[in-house]
Amino acid sequence: MAGGIAAPPHPARVRSPALPTGPRPLARAAALGRLLHPRSIAIIGASERAGSFGERTQRNLAGYAGRLHLVNSRYQRLGDQPCHAAIAALPEVPDLVVCAAPMEAVEGVVRDCVEAGVGAAILYAAGFAETGRPERVALQARIAAMAREGGVRLIGPNCIGMLDYASGATISFAAVPRPAAPPDRPAIGIVSQSGNLGFALAQGVERGVAIGRVLAFGNSADLDVADGVALLAEDPGCAAIACVFEGMAEPRRLVEAAEIAWAADKPLAVFKLATGEQGAAAALSHTGSLAGSDAAYRAAFERAGVVMVEQFDALLETAAFLAKAPPCRAPGVAVVSTSGGAAIMAADKAEAHGVTLPQPGEAAQAVLAARIPEFGSSRNPVDITAQVLNDPDSLRACAEALCADPAYGAVILPNGYAYEFATPRFALLGELAAAHGKAAAVVWLTEWLEGPGARAAEANPQVALFRSMDRCFAALAAWQARAERRATQGAAAPDPATRLAPPEAAARAAALLDAAGPTLTEREAKSVLAAYGVPVVEERLAADAEAAVAAAASLGYPVALKVESPDIPHKTEAGVIRLGLADAAAVRAAHAAVLANAARAAPGARINGVLVQPMVPQGIEIVVGARRDPLFGPMVVVGLGGILVELLRDSATALAPVGEAEARAMLRRLKGYRLLRGFRGLPPVDEAALAAIIRRVGELAADQRERIAEIDVNPLICAGSRILAVDGLIVRG
Repeated sequence: MAGGIAAPPHPARVRSPALPTGPRPLARAAALGRLLHPRSIAIIGASERAGSFGERTQRNLAGYAGRLHLVNSRYQRLGDQPCHAAIAALPEVPDLVVCAAPMEAVEGVVRDCVEAGVGAAILYAAGFAETGRPERVALQARIAAMAREGGVRLIGPNCIGMLDYASGATISFAAVPRPAAPPDRPAIGIVSQSGNLGFALAQGVERGVAIGRVLAFGNSADLDVADGVALLAEDPGCAAIACVFEGMAEPRRLVEAAEIAWAADKPLAVFKLATGEQGAAAALSHTGSLAGSDAAYRAAFERAGVVMVEQFDALLETAAFLAKAPPCRAPGVAVVSTSGGAAIMAADKAEAHGVTLPQPGEAAQAVLAARIPEFGSSRNPVDITAQVLNDPDSLRACAEALCADPAYGAVILPNGYAYEFATPRFALLGELAAAHGKAAAVVWLTEWLEGPGARAAEANPQVALFRSMDRCFAALAAWQARAERRATQGAAAPDPATRLAPPEAAARAAALLDAAGPTLTEREAKSVLAAYGVPVVEERLAADAEAAVAAAASLGYPVALKVESPDIPHKTEAGVIRLGLADAAAVRAAHAAVLANAARAAPGARINGVLVQPMVPQGIEIVVGARRDPLFGPMVVVGLGGILVELLRDSATALAPVGEAEARAMLRRLKGYRLLRGFRGLPPVDEAALAAIIRRVGELAADQRERIAEIDVNPLICAGSRILAVDGLIVRG
């Protein structure tokens, strides 16, 4: 029984992991009504002591519309409310219990919840699995198992609480951000592993951001961020989801939740922490979270239609924009500015993010030319100049002309100076955008962050407010990409019926892999690739110099020589490759040289012979590979290849297998994509053929996920429709 308890310590930064095991189905809103819409709440550890977690929680629930019960055996009354000795003594079974008890009492509280038939419990206390101490890991697991078997859903432990502004169920021991009024329209839902960061975002309500719910999960012994995303996806009061997370042991649950959000057309913006090694180590010690590969998460989120943001301070702005913006009607964006400098800044950022600023159509151009002074600019980005002070109606005329132009899906108004005269412009922009079904944004460039008009712009249901031109155009690009994806390919995985590899490929490749050693030789690797239809260069294995000369004569000069050894996977670094050999003498000399280098680079290495290959004519070098991610499984990687692959670090990653649209999208994401369109006299690369090779490598990686740890096809030499793999590496595992 829980009575006579003191306030727990503040949830602390923690030290090492506690990872749940086994797949868990996602929580769905229909089954969690007692958590999401509690008719009654009981605070375990209620207290009269000012500043205690129990006292703060009670104070934060002052506006709660349901029935509130207090539990602590030390008191009969707290203020004007009765206080009960235990859960069993309450006049009703509460839907939700808030446990403000210390770590030592939590197991007993959860047991009482199970026995009473409570629906859900929020556990504040820290000191569980996040400490890394085996007995605390076991304690958390025991509590979670008890709750799961008893039908009690848990948030926490080591959590800050949850907020529901619509019902007043603002449950936390911390200071709760307060909006001027509950949301009057579908609003942003926030999901965060970190309670502090979740509440940091929630403070957006103080400046007019419409936020409906905040869910923070702490150690996630039961419910976690994936469940939170799924719940908000099914919440009619949620218009868009902002998610902060570090990592999780079952990341595919989060991908599944993202797919639920996609199916509901509920925009999901994610900011992922722990993208570097030090951040991953900190995540492990914060909530016991396995950060995972940043590239793998990005690939999974890309497939699920998630909008990734690169900066924490972009997350709420992006989610607010996606919540307010209508469907994208056109890819063009119009900028109407009273400052030439702000207009130039907009043009720069639009170009940086690939957002087009097309010129106005004939009708709009006529209005602009008539209303803008000669020292302004009627070209997009439009500069109507400070003359708007003398002719206020010019802004309405110009903005309406741009909103009516079918080339534009969004209209942007930079605001460089905060003053009362400018405030009505934001309502005007919202009115015009709504009338024409366009998105609208105000970019707040002034350093008076809360100056006149800021709250009005933020609270306007048709206008998004950005405090950075860069973040504005990043959000516009994401909105447009999301719209294009919904219109074309959706978020589904590739259809198995569209496989390119022949039916016998999997069995043939499996036999080749099973017969090979831990690291396949180049020849063995290319045999596996060829089984899946990847075009590979012709070659001969020569046992000695004269056999190499004979092979070269048969294949035709010039040729390349490579030592074949399972012990020398990286041949360039070992100096065991010679290229462009034009005659027999050159082949003999190269044969002696590469064998000598092999002996120096890897003494005792097994040498099968020397591969002789015809030289492939010049082309763009691409690398296509795959690796098995410990959390997501096989991933496909494509990038600019050759010896500069690690230096350039220009690559795109996707979950294997990939469909045609996804393979083409990977190519387009490369910074060097323009090279594929024709470069220095080379013909444009056959993008369809290259995408097909990417798909075939993805099918290989997916089919052989239990046998292959890594594939590296580097390079593929591409010129027009001629695309050949001239080297390959496969590592089993």
